[in-house]
Amino acid sequence: MSAPQHEEQQLKVRDGAAIGMRLTGNNQARRVIGMIHGMASNRTRWDEFIDNTQLKRAWNLLAVDLRGHNQSPWYGRITRSKWASDLYDIFTAGQFEQVILVGHSMGAQVAMQYAMQHRDLIHGLVLIDPVFDKNLTGMLALARRTKYILWLILMFTWVFNRLGLRKRCFPPRSLRDLDIATRQFLAEHPEQDLASLYMSPVEDMKYMPLANYIQDILEVIRPIGPIETIACPVLVLLSSGASMSNVDKNVSIVKTIPNCQIHYIEADHWLLTEKPAEARQAIEDWCEAQQ
Repeated sequence: MSAPQHEEQQLKVRDGAAIGMRLTGNNQARRVIGMIHGMASNRTRWDEFIDNTQLKRAWNLLAVDLRGHNQSPWYGRITRSKWASDLYDIFTAGQFEQVILVGHSMGAQVAMQYAMQHRDLIHGLVLIDPVFDKNLTGMLALARRTKYILWLILMFTWVFNRLGLRKRCFPPRSLRDLDIATRQFLAEHPEQDLASLYMSPVEDMKYMPLANYIQDILEVIRPIGPIETIACPVLVLLSSGASMSNVDKNVSIVKTIPNCQIHYIEADHWLLTEKPAEARQAIEDWCEAQQ
């Protein structure tokens, strides 16, 4: 077996958009675990997982910047369906025969969208704290109730963008470094609420266009579709905390997926930040069982 290799690249998909990604693993294998980040995030959220997992010895691991994030620049319309189509183009270009998708939060929504759009091309899903529109709480519940205001702001933002009034360069953001620093901070300040650290629109918009941030929110609050039609095996990792949605209601929703296994981890909503080793072990055990 060849040693794991690492490559960062951009791939142009069918409409010409350039999608940034990190490919790591056994490039002789024809199977891939695609990793999808959440809202206002990027592919570096998976760097710590990739560097520490044993899965890369038998699988290709592909961490993708969703269109409109980080190294996948885009200033037009963004939807879950378009993100899923981008993934299809990437996996087709790589000629992968087995695809498992691992998605966190909004990324879990994209993974489910892909499974519904390409039912014969998905081997399995790992959904980390998936969110559902009717079960959102806090800031996202407010966004759902005021979505028409968000659409109005988005329209004005697009007009300003067309006039050339937009920020064109955004600094890189290493979410691996942020996660490590956050764990250290929480160890020193156990009374601190993680959600207050990780749900800051002002901070997030330092690293991505306003129009794309709004579209992330609009996609998170949009209904996901008939997930009961997802036929592939599914692992759901659920935090015991409820910063963004009600855990019990989430359980009742994910149980409508026919071939679904639920694994609970004591955390808030950011398992890869709070409990990286425990989350990694659960994902490794499940993925190895799918070979």
